[in-house]
Amino acid sequence: MNLDPQLTERRLIEQFLDLLRELPDVNARLKALENVGPPGDKRRDAQIDVEIAGKAFTLFIEAKTSVYPRDVRQVLWQIRQFGSDRRIAEREDAVSVLVAESISPGAKELLREERVGYYDSGGSLFLPARGAYLYIDKPPPKTLAKAVRSMFSGRRAQVLHTLLIHHQDWFGVKELAEQAMVSPATASQALSELERFDWLTSRGQGPNKERRLAEPGSLLDAWVKQLASIRAPALRRYYVASTDTEKLIDRIGQVCDSHEVEYAITHEAAAQRYTPFLSSVSQVRCRMLAGGAAEAAIGELNARVVNEGVNLVILEAKSHGDFLFREQVRGAWLASPIQVYLDLLLGEGRGKEMADHLRHERIGF
Repeated sequence: MNLDPQLTERRLIEQFLDLLRELPDVNARLKALENVGPPGDKRRDAQIDVEIAGKAFTLFIEAKTSVYPRDVRQVLWQIRQFGSDRRIAEREDAVSVLVAESISPGAKELLREERVGYYDSGGSLFLPARGAYLYIDKPPPKTLAKAVRSMFSGRRAQVLHTLLIHHQDWFGVKELAEQAMVSPATASQALSELERFDWLTSRGQGPNKERRLAEPGSLLDAWVKQLASIRAPALRRYYVASTDTEKLIDRIGQVCDSHEVEYAITHEAAAQRYTPFLSSVSQVRCRMLAGGAAEAAIGELNARVVNEGVNLVILEAKSHGDFLFREQVRGAWLASPIQVYLDLLLGEGRGKEMADHLRHERIGF
């Protein structure tokens, strides 16, 4: 069911008004709703008269449903157009405020840099008036949190993984879908979401349009922030009689190859092969595609299920997409550096130190 945009805007403005009235030493009243501003100029959605600690201000409200960094440029242009009228520009008590259902963290940062006020339905507030300053930072609304979380899981995560691995390359939708092992529709949806965050640059038009990741570091940082909300794969813990970790990795490779099992070493053991950091690693973690062949390979290792003394952990892979961009290093298949980096941050011990080292030495952004 699609909600009437005007009803949504009114509800947001009313919520904003209620929040202002709850603050100490703040009085607020709705002066006008819809088409506020000088005739012939860009109109505002509402005007609120507010008194903060005895000082009066006029808030000119622009209401939106959701705002991402890409949208901020348009919002700023609209505000400047509105403020171009001298009757508004010369008023020291005039404050422009963006009210929205959701405003992404990046968009909030841009608005603060431009000294433009904002409010979202999660309760965040920024009001940079001359002589008064209000700032409340709350977690993003559930709608935004859910939308962002969905970008970093499932098939869409495979698109992001592809763009990070090939961050210097230009992609059309079809080519990106093939590389990421997803449908063109999924690739297109993921690209649209990334554009809203201003993480992509583009060239060409229509069917020939191509995109390239402009901010790989920002995208990877955003992925890291979502790790706690992403469901971890199921784990199985084993002990395998082996002299050392390196020989165990080689043995895993041999039995998986003989049984035609797709696998990828990850966590500390993979990071150690990519960019040595520790003197030794005591445990091997390995993604493996579940099935009869995998069970046969584990059986050939003589792996024994244990709760203590674990030196082999199997992470159950759900699809071939879990092995995107794996690399063969010294005869063993390792998960991609991006995947290993993310896995390390979910681990324990010195995982974060190894992750930082891998990012600096191998990933590079």
